[in-house]
Amino acid sequence: MKIAIYSRGVDLDQQQSLNALLLELNRYEVTIYVYAELLQNFNLTTAPGKEPLIPFSSALDLHNTIDCLISLGGDGTVLDAVTLIGDTNIPILGINYGRLGFLATISKDELSLMVDALVNRTYIIEKRTLMHLDANMPVFGDAPFALNEFSIHKRDTSPMIKIHTYLNGEFLNSYWADGLIVSTPTGSTGYNMSCNGPILFPDSASFVITPVAPHNLNVRSIVVPDTSVISFEIEGRIDEIICALDARKEIVAKSIQLAVKKENFLVHFIRLNENSYLSTLRTKLTWGLDKRN
Repeated sequence: MKIAIYSRGVDLDQQQSLNALLLELNRYEVTIYVYAELLQNFNLTTAPGKEPLIPFSSALDLHNTIDCLISLGGDGTVLDAVTLIGDTNIPILGINYGRLGFLATISKDELSLMVDALVNRTYIIEKRTLMHLDANMPVFGDAPFALNEFSIHKRDTSPMIKIHTYLNGEFLNSYWADGLIVSTPTGSTGYNMSCNGPILFPDSASFVITPVAPHNLNVRSIVVPDTSVISFEIEGRIDEIICALDARKEIVAKSIQLAVKKENFLVHFIRLNENSYLSTLRTKLTWGLDKRN
């Protein structure tokens, strides 16, 4: 079995868990790949008689025989991991060191249970839709895709902008707002939810379009099929806007032409049998919690 480990930054507590994870993996015949920056910043070794740790810096250093990439951190680290592996179909398992943990669902106290499930392949693979961005100028390099959402936003304290939005070439609406979010089902519990957008099931085959602080109060979110191509034109008393794919952003001219659609590949997540989407919603959003009881 071949397992890769990724993290974008490890503190003391995470380093202790990382060492514990390596010890657990060393109990089995596992070839371990570790993100190169982790190997540079920390003294990581394997047990005597085990294969040495193999560094990797990008998906080019990995290959189709990798069984799993373990992400150490919060949901933001998982989003980075998605960008890192791209279309390689390497499944991701997130160990949560953040707050909510919608994507990184495994507790750091479940390392032994998690490794046992990986080695014995007693887990479930979930496939999630990604979103692809097309533009008439280069943006976001070789990773113009997102797991959670694409958003358009005004800059800083500039006036609101007007976002003309089209669905498969047909005019949908002009949003007078601070911005606009197009979210995948996975991202519906993120920025979209914080702007009062609806929560979608991961397999709902939809996108949701949600305005950010709209000037017209009768403008609400709309759910559209993920077979749609959603395009935009921006007006406003500004020269530049912010475009964002998940946690990545770029400052672009307002004259840019933008369109989003479903990406032609999926991302795969490993879920332990005990962690269903419904249980995650109840736990992370504290549904039904009554402090009187």
